[in-house]
Amino acid sequence: MEPITTLCFLLCFIYLSYSLLRFLYLRRGGGKSCYMLGYQCYKPPEDTRLTTDACVKVIMRNQNLELEDYRFLLKTMSRSGIGEHTYGPRIVLTVTRRARRIRPVSELDEIFFQTLDGLFASSLVSPSEVDVLVVNVSLFSPAPSLTSRIVNRYKMRPDVKTYNLAGMGCSASLIALHLVQEIFKTRKNSIAVVASTESMGSHWYCGKEKSMIISNCLFRMGGCSVLLTNDESRRHHAIMKLRNAVRVHHGSIDDSYECCIQEEDDEGYQGFRLTKYLVLPLHELIRYKVCDILGLNPKDKPMRGLNLKTGIDHFCIHPGGKAVIDTVGKSLELDEYDMEPSRMALHRFGNTSAGGNWYVLGYMEAKKRLKKGDRVLMISLGAGFKSNTCLWEVTRDLKNENVWEDCLGEYPPESLENPFMEKYGWIYDECLNFVRMR
Repeated sequence: MEPITTLCFLLCFIYLSYSLLRFLYLRRGGGKSCYMLGYQCYKPPEDTRLTTDACVKVIMRNQNLELEDYRFLLKTMSRSGIGEHTYGPRIVLTVTRRARRIRPVSELDEIFFQTLDGLFASSLVSPSEVDVLVVNVSLFSPAPSLTSRIVNRYKMRPDVKTYNLAGMGCSASLIALHLVQEIFKTRKNSIAVVASTESMGSHWYCGKEKSMIISNCLFRMGGCSVLLTNDESRRHHAIMKLRNAVRVHHGSIDDSYECCIQEEDDEGYQGFRLTKYLVLPLHELIRYKVCDILGLNPKDKPMRGLNLKTGIDHFCIHPGGKAVIDTVGKSLELDEYDMEPSRMALHRFGNTSAGGNWYVLGYMEAKKRLKKGDRVLMISLGAGFKSNTCLWEVTRDLKNENVWEDCLGEYPPESLENPFMEKYGWIYDECLNFVRMR
């Protein structure tokens, strides 16, 4: 056989072998897989705890509030589903001159560095191995960027790819996951970190508009860092695998766009306005109500018989508020067992914005609900208006210690009621005395 013919056969053999191996690799998910190696939720220090009395002290410092405003706040807090063990930023809690020297970025440093330290230590992954870093904080964007602060702190490689996501609200963490999933399609054997939190102290509302002051009642300090990879050699160390991510954006609809928006009130106070359309857009409310009136909606069957629980074992609903959890749960026909993790996360940690889903997941893990092969659906709603879902598959039984460890025995409590009405309900009858307390 001629040498040139032999060479051609050899090249063809190499090409076919490569094509076959590539086909088998991609069939197994190679290059497209997204594994979660670990996650760490932030546990605030006890001196930042927001008890009922601490909340009232913060409220009393707002000299713009009137009698009806106090009544509204009391009613909102007593029905919020939030307990006495949530946490707030020091810049809001501190009333001394020292508060003026507290920088908003210090709140974020504390969250990022605590969760990332724990994440790197528990996973045995070095910061120098990180290829992609995604940080999402909606209400605060300093210079240098938040990703730069993390890169500097952990001395990451100069070729690390960094992304700062802003303005995405509570849905930002799942959007970041989808971004990493897309990046992994073009980068093999990579490691990514997603850091999710919100800057509460820098945008505390000091006015009196009800639709804006409600954010002070619901949002609390918290966050999470997540470690991801598409390296098949690390899949045996993974705790979960991302099966799918779906994003929906209703920003073209005015009611949806304005349901969760940052702006100034008529007196110039900046805040975050929340409307009823945050739970369900107006056109959906109208559609459902008309169908209900016409008798087209089967009673207690808003999904028309669709049983999501046949393919999903656990539901991780963003703990954005009692109304959000109730509405999503009703729409998906979930029972109290399914909604328990989200209710408990709201009660224990409050609405921690982009970090909320991870406290819900942490509760499931702490309660040893997550078994190998289980599927977990994460659902988040955020400014814009965005609705995002991620479907995870548990790759091994999960029972690691996390932020729930010190209080797990207390959950679920017999009642989710907080003592706001019990302690301060007298303002309905003794309004003048309450005003004099100021």
